[in-house]
Amino acid sequence: MAFRLSDRSLAKLENVNEGMANVVRKAIELTKIDFGVIYGVRTLDEQKKLYDAGKSQTMNSKHLIQDDGTCHAVDLMAYVEGSASWELNLYDDLADAMKWAATEEGVPIRWGAAWHIDDICTWDGTMEEAMMAYIDLRRSQGRRPFIDGPHFELKV
Repeated sequence: MAFRLSDRSLAKLENVNEGMANVVRKAIELTKIDFGVIYGVRTLDEQKKLYDAGKSQTMNSKHLIQDDGTCHAVDLMAYVEGSASWELNLYDDLADAMKWAATEEGVPIRWGAAWHIDDICTWDGTMEEAMMAYIDLRRSQGRRPFIDGPHFELKV
């Protein structure tokens, strides 16, 4: 089944780095999981609220406008039969589509459920395997993993 980005999702890509926006537009053509863009650019106020609520671990977010005048991150929402879903297994499938799209577009990206991989295009395996490797790594360090499945950021 072919999916497409809604007008709302396309509007959320405004002021997102062109390479990242192209990856998202390509991924919707490749994915087996429907998705939309829930965040591109964030204001400093929005970022502070997310940080204060524990939904972000940094105030130096790539969702904020960067030195090149664009933001370098997107958050995507998976949809099942038109309804939003937070089921993590959907996000590793969505990340597979983002990896394929990023590889085709030649854009290095990092996924928020596999922080240990600077560019998911270089990972030799599925994104589910990448996420599990990240979880194992963090646990071996005695640290909790921070899984942010909807988050993708440009690696520059």
